[in-house]
Formats: sequence, C-alpha cells, structure tokens
Amino acid sequence: MKKVISKEQAKGLWIQAQGLHERAPFGKGAKATQAAVEHLGYVQIDTINVIERCHHHILFTRIPDYKRQHLHQAQSQDKTVFEYWTHALSYVPTKDFRFFMDDMKRTRLSPSKWFQSVKKEEMQKVLKLIKNEGPLSIRDIEDDVLVEKSHPWASRKPSKKALQLGFYTGHLVISERQGMLKKYELLDRHFDWDKKPKAATEKEILEYLLERSLRSQALASVDSICYLDAKKKPGIKKLIEAKARKKELLPVHIEGVEKTEFWVKPEVLEKKVELDEELVHVLSPFDPLVIQRKRLQALFDYEHRFEAYLPKEKRVYGYFALPVLVGDQVVAAIDLKADRDKNELLIQKWNWLPKMKSASNKKLIEEELHRFEKFQLGK
Repeated sequence: MKKVISKEQAKGLWIQAQGLHERAPFGKGAKATQAAVEHLGYVQIDTINVIERCHHHILFTRIPDYKRQHLHQAQSQDKTVFEYWTHALSYVPTKDFRFFMDDMKRTRLSPSKWFQSVKKEEMQKVLKLIKNEGPLSIRDIEDDVLVEKSHPWASRKPSKKALQLGFYTGHLVISERQGMLKKYELLDRHFDWDKKPKAATEKEILEYLLERSLRSQALASVDSICYLDAKKKPGIKKLIEAKARKKELLPVHIEGVEKTEFWVKPEVLEKKVELDEELVHVLSPFDPLVIQRKRLQALFDYEHRFEAYLPKEKRVYGYFALPVLVGDQVVAAIDLKADRDKNELLIQKWNWLPKMKSASNKKLIEEELHRFEKFQLGK
C-alpha cells in the first residue's frame, strides 16, 4: 500500500535533500565545495555568463562563503572533483569515477558521429604533445592547418575535436579551467593513482544512479533517476522492484501529483523537516532543483521558462530569469544581468508569481539580492 504525503511534506524533503533548507549545510571554506558536489552527485557547468556561470552560482547558493578558487582547488589541486558528462557537462566527485568508465570505454569503441572526423594522427599528435609538454589548452596548439567550421560551436583547429575526444574516451582529463578555457592533461598522470579504479558493472552503475537520486532528491521517480537517459529506465525499474520487495524502498503518492510514482527510503519519511521560512535562494536555471522542469512544476506549481534562446517578443519572464525560493515556495522569477563595467547587478524584470507578492517577500528578496550582488561582482 502506498504512503500518501502532502505536497508540502514532499517539497520539504526535497529542499532538505538539496541542501537548501539552511544557510550553510555543507560547512564553510574550500572543503564545503567537495562536500556539496559529493552530496549532490554533480554540479552542472554552463558557458552563459549574463551573471556568474552556473557551476559557481549553484555552489554559492549552498555555501555562503564560497569563493571561485575553491572549485579550482578541488579540481586542480585536491583533485576531489573531475569533469564529465552526466545529463550535461558537470563537476562530479572523483570518488565516483569508476561509474563513468563504462561510458568512456563505449566512446572509445564507438565514437559519436561528431567525433568520426577525428583522424588517428590528430589524436596521436595531441596525446604526444601533452605527454611531452604537460597540460595544454587549444590556444597552446599553434601548428594546426586550419579548416572551415562544421558547426557554430566548432573550431577551425582540428586539434580541438581531438582533445574533446580524448576527454570523452578517458585518455585525457580537464585538469584546470581558466575562465571557460580548458587545460587538458593525461588522465593517469593527473590523478597519479596508486591503483586505477576498476570500472563499475552495469548493476553497480544502476545502484549508483538510484542512490545518488535518493540522497539528493529524497523522493525519486524513474524519470528523475534517468533524467535524459531513457535507456536505463528498464534496469532502474527492476532494481526498484527488487528493493521494494525487501522493504528497502516504499512507494509514495504525493497529493496533487497524480501521474508520477515516487520511491523513498522508509527512514526518510520519519525525518522532521525544519525549514527557515525566511531563507531566500536566488536559483540558477541549471540548479539541480530547477533543471528537471516537470518535477519542479509538479511540486512547486511553477513552470520555469528558460528564455535565452527565444526571440525577445516571445519572452515572458526575461532573457535569463532566475527562480526565487523563499522557504518552500517559488515566489518570483527575476531577470538579472551583471553590468561588469559599472560594477552593478541590474534587475531587468521582476516577475511575481500569483498571490506571492508581499512587502515581506520583497524585503527578504532585496536583502538576498545585495548578498548575491557582492558575490557576482566580487565586492
């Protein structure tokens, strides 16, 4: 028999699992960055810099004293995080590396159409350069014979695609970022493991995906576990069924969310969730609470619109609108832009959600925007 819980309880559990229930759930300083990435499972990377790029934004949301150099330290010095593809390019805990080795092997055996133009000699060239000269970026390669771009995001340097292929096949790792410029290093030399991790089995990968979702979402559905990875749904369903028979997972029905079956660890339902009703978070559009749009809408009754790629006349919330969470409610979506020349954070458009406009909400949000501005512009 399914357990029925209210939407308010479901939101509280999810917010708590996301580390948004209190101001500093992962502690302070550089170690908090490692703790946050390990708990969330991944932190998405994106190139858009209307405001601070989303990987820094996501961490700042959960770590009040977060500094950009903390992520650099985790990636390049402590090496506790690395970059790879989850549902998008993301920072991932290094301790989870073995769960991505199967994807690397699959790419080696059968590269996608995008990489089929990479010639063997181009791959050998970049590997030899890095082996002999150390980590390098595409800017460090100056002897390429330039070609015409095959895509707006492509490069005229053939070496760029070779570096990318080396990254996805696990020969190379992104050892450092300077802004969005990536430096590549030989994977084995970067990590200098005493013993290289053993690739996870298919069953272990499914277990990992399920556990990651239950840890960071509290209430997991097949869709949320397999977000943008539909091929894993049959295996995840079987795994959930097996755990349900052992009473390790319970089916949950959320009032008002009719079509989705959620699963939860029994002990999670016994937790008392305490949320600060005046705690405000200005969330990135790529925040793990926001990125799964259908789930966000089902629980928060808010349909987020990412409108950066829409023509101006079709935008409702604005070019880069950010959802604003107050307590357990999304109360507004504010389109912000960092004017770095004037050292100001500009409010392009302030959108209140229905029945959420109030003097108290406005005061709380304005106070948070002051803190947000200081981080954005390094004040």
